[in-house]
Amino acid sequence: MRFIIPFAASGGADTFTRLLTEPLAEAFGQPFIVENRPGGGGVIGTDAVVKSAPDGHTLMMLTVTHTANETLLPNRPYVLMRDMAPVACLNRTYQVLVVNSDLPVRSVAELIAMAQASPGKLDYASSGPGTPYHIAFEVFRHAAGITVQHIPFRLSGDARNAVAAGTVPMMFDGISTMMPLIESGRVRPLATTGPVRSRLLPNLPTVAETVPGYEQVGFNGVMAPAATPRPVVEKLNAAINQILARPSTVEAFGRLGAEIAPMSIVEFEALLRADIAKRREWIRLAGIQPE
Repeated sequence: MRFIIPFAASGGADTFTRLLTEPLAEAFGQPFIVENRPGGGGVIGTDAVVKSAPDGHTLMMLTVTHTANETLLPNRPYVLMRDMAPVACLNRTYQVLVVNSDLPVRSVAELIAMAQASPGKLDYASSGPGTPYHIAFEVFRHAAGITVQHIPFRLSGDARNAVAAGTVPMMFDGISTMMPLIESGRVRPLATTGPVRSRLLPNLPTVAETVPGYEQVGFNGVMAPAATPRPVVEKLNAAINQILARPSTVEAFGRLGAEIAPMSIVEFEALLRADIAKRREWIRLAGIQPE
C-alpha cells in the first residue's frame, strides 16, 4: 500500500503520515510505502493519487493547502471534491508567528508598529503561494492594516532557514516544525494562531489577543481516489479512527502541537467543503490573485 505525501519530507504532513502508517500497517497486515512527491504547491503529488487505481491501496495526506488550491490554482488538473474521496480527518493544527532573533520586536503590537512605520519595507517568507503560511500572513496583513512583501520559497525548510539566517525577517509556520529554531534562539516567537494558547507554547499569546478575530486553524486528513469503493473507504475510516483513539497517538500528536480530530466520512466531507469556502473568502479579502 502507498501513502503519497504531496509535500517535502521536512514538514508536518510528512511527520503525521509516518506516525499513522506503522499502526495502519499492523492493522491491515501489510507494509505502507511512504512517498514524498513535492512540487506545484501539492498539485503534482495529488494528481498522482487522483490517477491511481481506486482500490484502497493508494492514499494521500491532505492539508489545507489543498482546500486553498481550489481557489488559487484554477488550472490544476483535478477538482478535489470531484476526483478524490474523503477518508478520515486526523487532527487540528496551529501556526506560530516568528521573527529573526535580531529583529528588535518582542510582540505582535511592536511588529505591527514597525511595519506601519515603514510600509513595504518588511518581508515575510512562506513555502509558496497558497500555502497555509502564505494565507496566514496575508490574512494577518489585511487584519492588521500593514503593508509587507511576500518572499516565496519552494520548500518550507528553505523559508525557515531564511528567517533563521535573517535573510527574511519573519514568517508563519507550523508550531512543531519551528520548535527547534525557537528552542535554539535563532528565531523569536511572537504569537500562535489558534483560538486559545498552545500547549507547546503556553506563555505565548495568540495573535487574536492583539488582532481581535484573527484565527488560522489547519488540519490533516486522508484521501483516496474518487472511485474507491465505499466499503473500502469505510474500513479505512474505522481503522484510522481506532488508531486516533489510542492514548499513544493522542500523546504523539500532542507533542507536535496537534489536537486529535476523528470524524466520520460525512463529517470530514462537510469540513472540507466548508474550508474551501472559508479560504476562498480569505483569499478574496487578502487580495491574493489566482495563478
